[in-house]
Amino acid sequence: MGQALVRAALEFGLRVAVLDLPRSLAQAPVPEGVLSLPCDVSDEASVAAAFEQLHASWGALDTLVNLVGYTGEQIAVRDMPTAEWDGITDTCLRGMFLVARAALPLLEAGDSPSMVLTSSTFGHRVVHSGYAPYAASKAGVVSLGKALATECAPRIRVNVVSPGVFLTPFLTGGLSRDERQTGLNMDKYPQIVPLGRLGDPAEMVGPILFLAGPAASYITGQVLHVNGGIWAP
Repeated sequence: MGQALVRAALEFGLRVAVLDLPRSLAQAPVPEGVLSLPCDVSDEASVAAAFEQLHASWGALDTLVNLVGYTGEQIAVRDMPTAEWDGITDTCLRGMFLVARAALPLLEAGDSPSMVLTSSTFGHRVVHSGYAPYAASKAGVVSLGKALATECAPRIRVNVVSPGVFLTPFLTGGLSRDERQTGLNMDKYPQIVPLGRLGDPAEMVGPILFLAGPAASYITGQVLHVNGGIWAP
């Protein structure tokens, strides 16, 4: 999703910075002209260092889009190792907090600033067992987004996108991570989606740019679901 968003942003003439794990940046180098900053969102010092570099380079930020998220093996809570729980929640929820907090001073200096956080359909509807840390984290992202929208108004708008299942490396654990069996049956899952298929990463670009841009200037604290109709609030 991030790669598709970066390509679209460049086509619109936007200035783009990408913060990601070093391994991810090596696997998928950013296009020419894009600022590339190594960042591990589960590491507070790494987040602080990345945003210090971003501040030194730009001084301000108009939009933050946080697409972080991964899941692990399909494990029931009764069998869940604490380290597995902590690894997922530290990235998917704590990482959202660390990045949002670090970005706020730059956004306050930006032009019509906005923030878009990424939840998941699993943060609203959990129909498969074994995803408790991911689901709990993504539910937390929704509440974090609403809290930030309240705290940051009227200067900064904050909204949440909530994707369903998309054809991305997330399905095998996440980009830059060792491949894992997440337990999702990719043959059967599309059969329960009203639109009959998984999402394409490019289909997240429009919703994100809409929430981030001037067309959504009177929208904050909201959740936009992009899931092929599999769940509706």
